Amino acid sequence: MARQHRGRHRCPQEIPITPLSPLPLLLATALTAGTPSAPEAGADVQASPALAPRLDLGGAVRFNYGWLDYGPTNRLQLELLRLDLDAEAGPLSFSAQYRWYDGFNAVHHAFAGWRLDEHDQLRVGIQQVPFGLLPTASQSFWFGSGYYLGIEDDYDPGLLFVRSRDATTWHLGWFSGDEYGSAGRYGRYSFDVADTAALPYRERGRLHARVERSLHWAEGELLLGMSGFSGKVQNTRTRRHYSHRGAAVHAQWRRDGWTAQLQWARYRYGVPGRRIALSAFQAPFEIAAQADVPSLNLAYSLGARGRLDDITCYNNLSMTRPPGHAAGTRDSWQNVTGCSLQKGIMLAYVDWIAGKHMWFAGGDGIGIDNGGPSGWHSRLNLNIGFYF
Repeated sequence: MARQHRGRHRCPQEIPITPLSPLPLLLATALTAGTPSAPEAGADVQASPALAPRLDLGGAVRFNYGWLDYGPTNRLQLELLRLDLDAEAGPLSFSAQYRWYDGFNAVHHAFAGWRLDEHDQLRVGIQQVPFGLLPTASQSFWFGSGYYLGIEDDYDPGLLFVRSRDATTWHLGWFSGDEYGSAGRYGRYSFDVADTAALPYRERGRLHARVERSLHWAEGELLLGMSGFSGKVQNTRTRRHYSHRGAAVHAQWRRDGWTAQLQWARYRYGVPGRRIALSAFQAPFEIAAQADVPSLNLAYSLGARGRLDDITCYNNLSMTRPPGHAAGTRDSWQNVTGCSLQKGIMLAYVDWIAGKHMWFAGGDGIGIDNGGPSGWHSRLNLNIGFYF
């Protein structure tokens, strides 16, 4: 499956729809005509022989439909317009992506790279934070629980060193905070600490390290890795800093169209109390300040079938477990079962999302207990995208 087409998605909460300006669509049509698609922004750039300078312009247009058992149905409507730019000249490279959603627009990534040699490279700018399975610990349009907790497919400004040698890849990076430098801006793509009236915090610097080893096992490829980070969050009123740490162990195995992923992640905000607020897609919400986040995913690619170039079906299960089940916290669950269907530049996702105490699936937040009823909620989501 062409994973570079992922990079989803619109906030599943009920946000009033405002008309998108026609300018991004006109620009996307003009710039993407006849240009090749951009590579996955979060993927490691492999060293290659010296080539002539290149400039690739691309983009995407996506439509979304959602049926919810906990709210009104979202009719099929324009969900996203996207512009991509990728350039390379000798050892230097640049990649950027900008997105227009309903009611807001946001940068996805914008970074420059310098290939030091065939093994090493440096990147500076807004880029994917190296934590856990890459590019994502999921296969669905809806991602896993980690995405909504800010530990999956997160993009922040920083300096990153990447080394790939002898079947082992290392990441070492420093990230200065969130991509806008303002926790009060809720219209963004990736989830970051939010500055709210009840929980006024913002992200500060973090040091990240990740290592992953590729092995041949059971007639397939096995990736084994560990990730960790340590940093600070700041109370925007008192200016006091608190610790922010996380770690993960992760594995992925692939063979003959099968993909299995297993990850156990842990994050800890050392703030007073048991909650902190995050935001993205114009929607701030509360999560448990400390939790473990296990994920188990299984996917199978059927390859070309009929008129389709590829059909991939998957099940992504994840949960959020606050330690000790203290008052005001409880476990959250999310399970996504679905298939992606690809034909040329078209990629569609059909997902059934089931959540228990899960934000974006009928819950009040993630890992929190506000005294409401305990039960599962579901959503049927269809996303159709055209990637140029």
